[in-house]
Amino acid sequence: MTLNSEIRPDIDDGIDRKVLARLRKRFLAVNQGRLQRAMEALSSRQQLVLRLLPLLLDVNHPLLPGYVSAATPAGLSGFIPDDELLAEVQRLTRSFSYKPRRGNADLPIHGLFLMGSPGTLAQAEQSDLDLWVCHASELTASAVAELRRKCDLLEQWAATQGTEVHCFLIEPQGFVAGARNAQLTSDDCGTSQHYLLLDEFYRTAIWLGGRTPLWWLVPVYEEGRYAEYVDTLLRKRFIRADEVLDLGNLARIPPGEFIGSGMWQLFKGISSPYKSVLKLLLSEVYASEHPQVACLSLRFKAEVYAGRLALDELDPYLMLYRRLEEYLVARGEQERLELVRRCLYLKVGKKLSRAPRQGRKSWQRLLMERLSGEWGWDNRVLGLLDARSQWKVRQVTQERRALVNELTYSYRFLSQFARLQQAASGINPRDLGVLGRRLYAAFERKAGKVEFINPGIAPDLGEDILTLAQLPVAEGAGATSWALFGGNLSAAEMPDYAPLKRARELMELLAWSHRNGVIDASTRLSLQPGASDLNDYELLNLLGSLQQAIPMPLADVSEQALLRPSVPSSVLMLVNVGLDPLRQHSQANLHMTTARTDSLGYSGVRDNLVLSLDQISLNSWNEIMVSRYAGPAALLDCLRDFFNALPAGSAPPRLLVRCFCRNRAAAIAQRVEELFRDAYAQLASGRGGRYLLQIRQQYHLLRLAPGNVSHQALDDLPALLEHLGEPQPGYSPLYLDRHALEGEDLALILPLGRPGCIQVFYRLDEGQADLYVLDERNSLWARRQPCDNEQALLVPLQRFLQAMLYRRAAHLPLGDAQAQPGLEILYYELLPSGRQRAQRVERRQSPQVEQTQPYYNVQAIIEPGDGQRPRTTLYCNHREFSELDYAGELFQAVARHILAQRRGQERYPCYITDLDLSAVTAESTLQSIHFLRYKQRLESALNRALANA
Repeated sequence: MTLNSEIRPDIDDGIDRKVLARLRKRFLAVNQGRLQRAMEALSSRQQLVLRLLPLLLDVNHPLLPGYVSAATPAGLSGFIPDDELLAEVQRLTRSFSYKPRRGNADLPIHGLFLMGSPGTLAQAEQSDLDLWVCHASELTASAVAELRRKCDLLEQWAATQGTEVHCFLIEPQGFVAGARNAQLTSDDCGTSQHYLLLDEFYRTAIWLGGRTPLWWLVPVYEEGRYAEYVDTLLRKRFIRADEVLDLGNLARIPPGEFIGSGMWQLFKGISSPYKSVLKLLLSEVYASEHPQVACLSLRFKAEVYAGRLALDELDPYLMLYRRLEEYLVARGEQERLELVRRCLYLKVGKKLSRAPRQGRKSWQRLLMERLSGEWGWDNRVLGLLDARSQWKVRQVTQERRALVNELTYSYRFLSQFARLQQAASGINPRDLGVLGRRLYAAFERKAGKVEFINPGIAPDLGEDILTLAQLPVAEGAGATSWALFGGNLSAAEMPDYAPLKRARELMELLAWSHRNGVIDASTRLSLQPGASDLNDYELLNLLGSLQQAIPMPLADVSEQALLRPSVPSSVLMLVNVGLDPLRQHSQANLHMTTARTDSLGYSGVRDNLVLSLDQISLNSWNEIMVSRYAGPAALLDCLRDFFNALPAGSAPPRLLVRCFCRNRAAAIAQRVEELFRDAYAQLASGRGGRYLLQIRQQYHLLRLAPGNVSHQALDDLPALLEHLGEPQPGYSPLYLDRHALEGEDLALILPLGRPGCIQVFYRLDEGQADLYVLDERNSLWARRQPCDNEQALLVPLQRFLQAMLYRRAAHLPLGDAQAQPGLEILYYELLPSGRQRAQRVERRQSPQVEQTQPYYNVQAIIEPGDGQRPRTTLYCNHREFSELDYAGELFQAVARHILAQRRGQERYPCYITDLDLSAVTAESTLQSIHFLRYKQRLESALNRALANA
């Protein structure tokens, strides 16, 4: 260590200019040492670029790099090239001749600094060069634009020499005032880190030419009155203004900067945690000291003033580590300290377990050897870290735990600090919320989510050889799981090895392997299928489908996506994974031939060939979710959950349906995809309603309400008819799946439903007739009855419907546009008649009945009764029959009366011609189906009484 006496200037007692000169000399000595270290790490061409840049900014010459025009600002304050540098530039162009200038006051470029990792412990071969070009405030906007163009050309020339250079234009007065036109380093998050960026500048910047920082000459104990101290230095001519430039001080850092810096490092740490943990933890240290923050740059300045000029101890990264070590040791957080050590070691990138390539140890390697010795690391620890590029699942999973713990702890710390400093932080709560969602999406565990284990920890997790096996579990008879083992193992060997990953379902395991790159194009898979029907062909195609549906790597998630709840963006639906739907036939080596090929009702026994569905979805937050559906309601449950996950008004996700089972795979996949697309088309129409699907002998109704899709199973056709006859709160469209109700009259009738009218459908069948009514809300009424002819079938129904509409209209205000009398009654005939299968529907005219033709009027009035049973009063041609008179014999009495009115007491059916329900149900809630169902119950009771009278 260089021995120098401490310098403690006291401006109140007067300052010797020689003291200031000694201070400047100390900083320049450290600066020269760092510059020399930076040069040692560069190639010869990169060294040439760094040496030439001050000269190229000092001059304008048409044949030199960076020339724009003769008027472009050029001239670096106090810069005088040496003979060696002039010889270098003349190798570029022999016509160049340097002409020295007199004075510094009018030169437009005040200083040139190299900032960041060059010259530090963390400098690497690929490190870029961030240059701060400090220019005069007097430059016009056009002159600054010219200078920017000159810098751009210099960056392009440097790239041709194998050097990545970024030039940042700094106007010192504007910088002190907080004016920022752009990022000031290639690792800068913008205006929210002014003081922390200045802190980093003062402790890492290497002066290349021009004026030196005025901050060097202000002692740490005077930082609090920086402006007064500087004014005294300049006013009393202790220093000349044209020899220094002022970028400001670090007496006080606003709390919002710690939050902004932490948020930025957290954002970067999600994908590259090792690079961010050190700076993230530094933000925590600074925030924990607020408002009296001892910045590292102030420590650096204090060391120089104290005469402790050893380059190793003043190295910015070593000083950073020492500060973090103090903080964590004081808190007793050894695990976090070990993580910091690993991050520093990996950042430096000197593999201590291996001999140096050139045979000579660099200063960085020697310093890291000293540090690792302090930490007590042996060759095993060093070897493990040096082999990070070969880390696989086990090592990555263990390291991820420490990194994710650190990132989530930092987020909680920042959130709490932001709440405490809310008035002064200036941080938008939305930004903190978006960052929280990024962390949640990247690292939070939840049911069905595929965990991402490699956020920038290892370059490649791909395994050369893996064994995929189905294994029994202890939960119960027949219960199984899937496991992934390293290497090629037999069933007998597997109990002796721990799996890399285990999951209940196959696709959960394969999706995890795909997301984390464990299985890639070069992986050889050995399959132990256990009791499943999985084979190598299906396994290969399952992996290919994952790669097609969710290609890796995933694109970055935009802030706009995080401002909204996550929505599915891509969905892969895999049918019958590891299952053969016709296993019995496959085992018997039989091939079925049948005309009934629908996969949901296959062959004469109507087998359902969709046994299971595995849904793998990628959402807008880059989360991969896996769901499995099995059992009798698998397809319906999957449909329901798929639609309920879709936000209203958004585009549907990209849907891929695949099936690779042994029998009828292509037809099964096509059928499922058609079903999803057909049902979605109806849901997206916005009309709501119901979707009817038939699986085997059962019927299933999906209710299509956005965000609230549900389904109901109906065992057979009578149960379906009963359900379709239930009242609806409003018009409810009914959509039929393309294979539902094949061969049934309803397949022709139900798609014709229309709102605002009553539709009557009929088919004659040799003395019998089938009669159907779809009312104004699309409820279905159906009955089969004896019938001699069309008139006898339709006229009683027409009279009843007209009386019903007339009665309901009487309760509406005159002139009401929604009056029910506007309901039209439409008639349709199903053809052909008879016992043949109906094939078409034809519109018919309303039955024509002469008004003079007499008919027997049977009116019913329903009133509330005692308990659950209503009271019924019947009027036969205006003669009253009441339960008060006949009690339980009401219908028998009416039947005897009607028979007495007929010639020969014929026993043909009797029909209700008018019905009043106003006393039991509010007219506003009544729909035609209420009247029709009451009519049918009353007619059934009356006609039974007629038959028995």
